[in-house]
Amino acid sequence: MTDDAAIPRVRYEKKDHVAYVTLDRPHVLNAMDTRMHAELADVWDDVEADDEVRAAVLTGAGERAFTVGQDLKERARLDTEGTAPTSFGSRGQPGWPRLTDRFTLSKPVVARVNGFALGGGFELALACDIVVASEDAVFALPEVRLGLVPGAGGVFRLFRQLPQKVAMGLLLTGRRLDAATALRYGLVNEVVPADRLDACVAEWTGDLVRAAPLSVRAIREAALKSFDMPLEEAFTARYPWEERRRHSGDAVEGPRAFAEKRDPVWSGR
Repeated sequence: MTDDAAIPRVRYEKKDHVAYVTLDRPHVLNAMDTRMHAELADVWDDVEADDEVRAAVLTGAGERAFTVGQDLKERARLDTEGTAPTSFGSRGQPGWPRLTDRFTLSKPVVARVNGFALGGGFELALACDIVVASEDAVFALPEVRLGLVPGAGGVFRLFRQLPQKVAMGLLLTGRRLDAATALRYGLVNEVVPADRLDACVAEWTGDLVRAAPLSVRAIREAALKSFDMPLEEAFTARYPWEERRRHSGDAVEGPRAFAEKRDPVWSGR
């Protein structure tokens, strides 16, 4: 199948406070080219700006892959044309900041992983807050076998999210992880049969949408920002989303609804 440059690379839909972001190049296992990254930048900008969106789901089209990461055919062409090789992070590249180094995103992202999550695909999953995988999901960072590095955060996040020996072994060999092993190491939240994947993702997004939106953003911000702080410093650090939550109507609505034995109605303000 010919990859028509005019065809959008990303499908973006919003429903019931959830944004659905689908990498849509199934004929090349959703490989990410520069145009896809540019489209994704607009999507993440909108996710952050739209107060009606409380969570996002990121997935890949088709049944074979979440995404296999960088479009290596495009990379080979760019090399031939003399385009400078990339390193860590996306600064100066199309789509900057990409999800993997978009550290100001305040809303949770759920990765719906079907099939291969290789290279940049694994890095995207590592950057998400919640990962739900099908039983046939496969994770790997094979860059070392290609003369590359996992430049979208894989080196840094894998070393933080796994025991160091396990992470180093994966980074230096490019070995693959099946879904069950990823679950055992805590890299994914749930593994389900492929025909249960959508239902499981819906359970997670349902819980996220029912939660107070400012509480979700405040907790997420505090957890990520304080990760490498001494505990005493974490208690006294400034968290802008927590300041907004503390002075919001939702902070009053939750206890009031509990006292009145009713479901809370969140305004996000």
